[in-house]
Amino acid sequence: MEIERKFVPSALPEDLDSFPRVHMVQGYLNTAPVVRVRKENDDCYLTYKGGGMMVREEYNLPLTREAFAHLLPKCDGRIIEKTRYRFPVEGRPELTAELDIFSGDLEGLVILEVEFPSVGDAVAFEPPAWFGKEVTNDPAYHNSVISRGADPRKQGV
Repeated sequence: MEIERKFVPSALPEDLDSFPRVHMVQGYLNTAPVVRVRKENDDCYLTYKGGGMMVREEYNLPLTREAFAHLLPKCDGRIIEKTRYRFPVEGRPELTAELDIFSGDLEGLVILEVEFPSVGDAVAFEPPAWFGKEVTNDPAYHNSVISRGADPRKQGV
């Protein structure tokens, strides 16, 4: 089960380069339900995600690099590239923030996610001010929607 809240940060941490990061390439074989292939540095996965916004099923299965290379060209829509930084949430060191900085035609898009151990923890969470606008319930900020060509920064344009 994945329980997460999403934000569009109003600023980036000044010490961002001091945190661990991974380069990701991902594509979507299906978007309802979500079936995704992802490469994180040298590790590859096939992921299934059920429906939902803050809470949804998620299953990750390891893939070989060869299987990833075979499946990626079969993906529909945009292939997403981004760098993910992971760091503890200030005041809540048991929680990890994942800050995605997109590249390519999505250069400048930044989305921050925090995963929680329970729905109660997610609902009670008070984000730091710099986390910015919450977009947890906005489907435009789901990577599966972005893969279909959408850019959430251009909603309503």
